[in-house]
Amino acid sequence: MVMCDYFSAADDDTAVRVLDEPGGPESSMFDVVSLKGIDPVIAMVQLEAILTGCSYDEASERPRAGQLLSSPEAEGAFVVSVSDTLQEALASAEHSLLAGAAGVWADIEELREWGITADTALEVLLLLSGLAGRARSTGLRLFCWWAL
Repeated sequence: MVMCDYFSAADDDTAVRVLDEPGGPESSMFDVVSLKGIDPVIAMVQLEAILTGCSYDEASERPRAGQLLSSPEAEGAFVVSVSDTLQEALASAEHSLLAGAAGVWADIEELREWGITADTALEVLLLLSGLAGRARSTGLRLFCWWAL
């Protein structure tokens, strides 16, 4: 099972330091949303394309979109950035927009493989939207601790 903990941190260096502790970001130190199987590269770029109305290629080329911040030689866990564009889209999205996006997002191959339904996708989007909003209000950025 792929573990993906989305969290907010002040900067890239702070985010990468979560690798110093086994098990990912501690909820006592970071605002964390734990998700299984929602990878920070393909699934999140797809989500950004859906929420912002751009193409997958455009979303994947945005700064910080699924950018590996930790060493590619790391054993078992990595830290990846979430684009500022996706963070803003999530933070500012109304419930109705998230509800509409959930069905489209749940239909991508990567989420179907995990058995994620439109209802589950909406729950995930609401959690991510809350995380993004809290991060925006405190000047933080979003990241993902990704463990295989």
